[in-house]
Amino acid sequence: MKTGASDEKLMTLLGITLTGKPRWLQFLICGGGFFFGYMVNGVCEEYVYNKLQFSYGWYFTFMQGFVYLGLMTWYGFRLKHIVNPWRTYVKLSAVLMGSHGLTKGSLMFLNYPAQIMFKSTKVLPVMVMGAFIPGLRRKYKLYEYISAVMLVAGLIIFTLADAHTSPNFSLFGVAMVLGALVLDSFLGNLQEAIFTLNPATSQMEMLFCSTAIGLPFLVPPMVLTGEIFRAWNSCSEHLYVYLVLLFEAMATFVGQLSVLSLIALFGAATTAMVTTARKALTLLLSYIIFTKPLSEQHATGLLLISMGIILKMMPDPFAKSTSTQYLPLKSSGPDRNLFSEGENGQQITTVANTI
Repeated sequence: MKTGASDEKLMTLLGITLTGKPRWLQFLICGGGFFFGYMVNGVCEEYVYNKLQFSYGWYFTFMQGFVYLGLMTWYGFRLKHIVNPWRTYVKLSAVLMGSHGLTKGSLMFLNYPAQIMFKSTKVLPVMVMGAFIPGLRRKYKLYEYISAVMLVAGLIIFTLADAHTSPNFSLFGVAMVLGALVLDSFLGNLQEAIFTLNPATSQMEMLFCSTAIGLPFLVPPMVLTGEIFRAWNSCSEHLYVYLVLLFEAMATFVGQLSVLSLIALFGAATTAMVTTARKALTLLLSYIIFTKPLSEQHATGLLLISMGIILKMMPDPFAKSTSTQYLPLKSSGPDRNLFSEGENGQQITTVANTI
């Protein structure tokens, strides 16, 4: 095993080396992969859920998981590459699969604007929950909360601007999407804690283990609700749906690895702001592509979104010039100086016990 300076983990994203690159370029690469993956995902979901009226969130998430495992195996990931104990990922897997299932399933009861309204607030609970996750205990500055609120408010205003697609609320759908929000607030912070406590953790390991352990969590809700039987019958009559799901899963595979890279490098809260900004860009592109008119309310929403993003990108106005708190982070992720060399065994134990 290599020691010394060479111990610093080489971080890559689908063959693209991130380690050693400028922070802005790392952000651009990871953000680009995320935007690509989830914009394709949005188009596929629009087709399957709205055009075909197939609202089988648990089943589609279940099938997506097998595609992920197949892609990672094809990509060369093996069990010997896992550096954390399996029990580290049990809680994470339950949260991940619950979030995916509730988010997709909520589209049965909420239309897209209503879901966007709720999911756009994700960054706020993620920031709050970061203060309570063992191994992180993050504290955010007031300007960071202001930035998040501006981003969320701008997206909600933009979503509500189109009177023809006003939110359609259902009590059960609202309960599902709120449950997904609570789980999301844990998810990003738990992932960041694992990356922080053990820098040797790869994005591929995180996705592989959480998917492999998480798939069995999806079986009980599918069976108890009867969704697995309805979905099987419906998809058997329209086999091309599986091709759409395969294409969607391949795109979101790229998006998932990009998100995990963002979390490892920039933290859960920044990643949540990127995912929120992606929703705004998706909505804006839909107006541009389909030549929908933009109103003053749209402009107000875009202005708030832009101000929130710019405020987040600015240096801390309250930082002291002598402080080392805001020095550039190493490529292997935030707070990577928590451990000294030669403590890999202790790190892994700490991850398992802390998470």
